[in-house]
Amino acid sequence: MPRTLKKAVTIPRENIQIDASDRILGRLAVEVAYLLRGKDLPSFAPNLLPHRKVTLTNVAKMRISEKKRKQKEYWRHSGYPGGIRKKSLEELFAVHPEKVFSLAISRMLPNNKLRKVMMRNLEIVR
Repeated sequence: MPRTLKKAVTIPRENIQIDASDRILGRLAVEVAYLLRGKDLPSFAPNLLPHRKVTLTNVAKMRISEKKRKQKEYWRHSGYPGGIRKKSLEELFAVHPEKVFSLAISRMLPNNKLRKVMMRNLEIVR
């Protein structure tokens, strides 16, 4: 007896657009991480992704406090002795404001295989 294939269910993709001008970095990042994860949906499951894409505009016009601009540092290590490279938030934000925001959101999402997929559903426009 041949197997019958189930019909594929197509779920419409939801697009959410958010204007980041004059919004505080951390508070907006929490909101976007919440939407990317799908925690606002009644069908939330930690192992499933919602069918939505979040688009951010005017990221360069976000508000960040002066103290945080000067004190917060992003660092990476090359793996060699003395290989730490540091940049302050002010330096990084001047060149790549979208990178500052994507790092903030990425670090709020769970550290598992779904993080990379969730980050692909985020589009940042300067």
